[in-house]
Amino acid sequence: MSQDTVQMVAEAPAFRPLSDFAGTLSQRVYASLKEAILDLSLRPGAILRKGDVCEALGVSRSPVSEAVARLASEALVDIVPQAGTFVARLSLDEVREGAFLREALELAAVEEVARAITEEQLVELRRNLRLQEGLVADGDIRGFYAADAGFHELLLSFTGHRRLPGLSRTAWVHVDRARRLLLPEPGRVEETLAEHRAILAALEARDPEAARAATRAHLRQVVTRLERLGTERPELFA
Repeated sequence: MSQDTVQMVAEAPAFRPLSDFAGTLSQRVYASLKEAILDLSLRPGAILRKGDVCEALGVSRSPVSEAVARLASEALVDIVPQAGTFVARLSLDEVREGAFLREALELAAVEEVARAITEEQLVELRRNLRLQEGLVADGDIRGFYAADAGFHELLLSFTGHRRLPGLSRTAWVHVDRARRLLLPEPGRVEETLAEHRAILAALEARDPEAARAATRAHLRQVVTRLERLGTERPELFA
């Protein structure tokens, strides 16, 4: 692996403090590392030195090793014998699979929600969209990304199926990481906001077919853009 494609932990932004997370020590280390990987503070291909992580988070080696093993099981890090541990490069196969699963879940959800959505639920979605609009106006990409995720979580939660948001997050994790490379593209956040407005309009009309169509169009453009990115930035992909 060439030095120009490797980002050392020491060069990455500081990890979020463990006090910001809940759970056991190893769970909090895992959450902090996973966040850094998903938000691309740790770039695909970066070397992950356990000693540096221990120093940055102020913990011993044991919880870091447990966290790294868990991340490896999720294909977010690669442990290479005699070479080291690396942040996994992006995989278009995993992106396509995750997008397929997310689409199956979310299309079923939005169709069900469109038939029975309440005015109170519509108010929640409108508030979320107003937040998105403010974040776009401020140029806050990180904040917009969080509000974007919140919009989809609301839709899934409105089904009343408690496990659905978690299943969707698990399916989307590799897409989630890759698509963060797309939002800084000029005009992309505005396009995403317009796609969310189209979904909301279909829900306000209580039109299941229109809601499915708007959601499908929104989700599928991500894979199309990421496939193009794989050609333009091959060093980020496996």
